[in-house]
Amino acid sequence: MSYLIIVTFAALLLSFLKDRNKTYEALKKARHKFTDMLVPLLLVIVFVSFALYFISGELISEYLSGSNRTFGVIIASLLGSISVMPGFIAFPLGGLLKDNGVPYMVISAFTTTLMMVGILTFPIEKRYFGFKVALIRNIFACGIAILVALITGIYFGEIAI
Repeated sequence: MSYLIIVTFAALLLSFLKDRNKTYEALKKARHKFTDMLVPLLLVIVFVSFALYFISGELISEYLSGSNRTFGVIIASLLGSISVMPGFIAFPLGGLLKDNGVPYMVISAFTTTLMMVGILTFPIEKRYFGFKVALIRNIFACGIAILVALITGIYFGEIAI
């Protein structure tokens, strides 16, 4: 991560040396975009934090590890689509789910939709990309997540072909 910061500052310095006015304008625009996006992003984080506080890990594992894997994949996809968390939290959570007996295909559906589908972030996407693009992106991402879950289930022998 530190090399990215170094490269960014080097590029900023080169830009500053080449044209100070354009660099100042770019920094002003970046600050404006950041402050515009900060409030909705913080609201999403607060909402998700409250939701995760009130829903226990045991309850999630109970619904996801049942005998009906189709139901588990659907529930995991919905939970993943609604939740927002970074990969360094999502993947260890997947490990905890596996330790509690949740099938690989359900974990795959959860983590894939968690990283690719954003119901809570849809208003932010709609604002920057437009309604149609945000909707199409989320629909395709959900389809891909289900496909990945099916392939994972076949690979680990959880689905007989």
